[in-house]
Amino acid sequence: QVQLVESGGGLVQAGGSLRLSCVASGRIFSIFVMGWYRQAPGKQRELVATVNSVSITNYADSVKGRFTISRDNAKNTVYIEMNNLKPEETAVYLCNADLMSGDSVFSQRRYEYWGQGTQVTVSS
Repeated sequence: QVQLVESGGGLVQAGGSLRLSCVASGRIFSIFVMGWYRQAPGKQRELVATVNSVSITNYADSVKGRFTISRDNAKNTVYIEMNNLKPEETAVYLCNADLMSGDSVFSQRRYEYWGQGTQVTVSS
């Protein structure tokens, strides 16, 4: 009933920038937290950044000062601006949302959803 669709990935040179977007659609009543994670081949999925409904943000130490997460509540969309990208940040970037969904406001429940991911490749 809910879909998260990412866009904006691609190939960029080291030191370059990319902006990812993720739109949540479906029967959504409210979204608590939206975030970005990444997973490189052979590695565990790791947190990149999250933002809650009042725009309080949280970043992995490795991206602080280079990445900026933001959110448009009216559009159920989360963005991440990634600057000064490094080759080791090559990964699939996945969108995550913690939200309330259901057939009606009376039957809504809390769910966690993931997008399919978008590939970010940083060349050296």
